Amino acid sequence: MRRGSNSIQVGAASSLRRCNRWSQVGAIASCLFAVLMTTQVWAAPVGVNQAAPDFVRVGLHKTQVHLGDYRGKIVLLDFWATWCAPCLEEMPRFVEWQDRYGKQGFQMLGVSMDDEASSVRVVEKRMHLNYPVVMGDEKLGELYGGILGLPVVYLIDRDGVIRARFDGEVDPHLIEAELNRLLAAR
Repeated sequence: MRRGSNSIQVGAASSLRRCNRWSQVGAIASCLFAVLMTTQVWAAPVGVNQAAPDFVRVGLHKTQVHLGDYRGKIVLLDFWATWCAPCLEEMPRFVEWQDRYGKQGFQMLGVSMDDEASSVRVVEKRMHLNYPVVMGDEKLGELYGGILGLPVVYLIDRDGVIRARFDGEVDPHLIEAELNRLLAAR
């Protein structure tokens, strides 16, 4: 009898050690989760079907640009920079869309993430931008969940709700198809 009870005790002790080890791992994981949830390690992108964060900025031509003033229009909000080749490649199409869809309730709005407005003015003139451009910064980028790569394009519906987000180089036909869908949904 003694031999059997000894093996039970050894087995129980081994199980207890494994249980304690898993308890420690669980406690560490819980602490890490709590730290991640209480500190902003990264910003989550503003989600589709959420209200677009409102902002007011002074445009390149010293006029006030307020996103809320565009309620009732479909807004394509483009975060870009002068050093971003894909950003510059899509601009002629945005100029074309502003001309083509503007009378249907479309408004293009650019947010340059450059540090200096002088280089942005050069690009605006060279590209013949026919839409407002404001200077962005980290604070505005954070409102939109942190703009970590460029370009980032948001399509915002007539009620100020984000209906699509496009990151990086995207087939412009995909953006235009979504734009047309929003324009048709009066």
